[in-house]
Amino acid sequence: RGRARGRALHALLQHLPELDPPARAAAARRFLAAPEQGFAEADAAAALAEVETVLAHPALGAAFGAESRAEVPVTGRVGGMVVGGVVDRIAIAADAITILDYKTDRRPPAAAAAVPAAYLRQMAAYRAVIGAALPGRAVRCVLVWTVGAVVMELPGALLDAYAPPRAGGQDEPGRASASGLTTLTGDPAA
Repeated sequence: RGRARGRALHALLQHLPELDPPARAAAARRFLAAPEQGFAEADAAAALAEVETVLAHPALGAAFGAESRAEVPVTGRVGGMVVGGVVDRIAIAADAITILDYKTDRRPPAAAAAVPAAYLRQMAAYRAVIGAALPGRAVRCVLVWTVGAVVMELPGALLDAYAPPRAGGQDEPGRASASGLTTLTGDPAA
């Protein structure tokens, strides 16, 4: 049941930002009420409340804005390692990039240093690939814990400790790419 709930919350966080805010709650209720989702009425109401709280979080306005994108595939090479995955949500501005990853399966840790190592490696890898593909912009990595709508920005120094190894201690210029980013930035070099 936990994984199905997580998939449903991910789907809502993916699609609801594309709707006008007044239409979101009704669309979410219809989605959660569908028999294939398997939500009891009270569970659906709780899931909707979590999603609405995340979407309304003041620190995430740009990340859910019109210029953001959901489910962006990211693939690249950092050092000798191929990195691939799908970013839950990304917002690219002229000076900064914000990456969101949703965590729907557990309560948030009390501090970023207590985040499971697997999550830190994942976000550090995304940061390395996207930073190399779109240089000159700060890359912010944010975990969004839907339970309690906790937004946790991961400090760069913490992510540095989990970053993929780089060949010779250097990025490999021209070797990193992030599929889907050209569409977002209009930059064919991305």
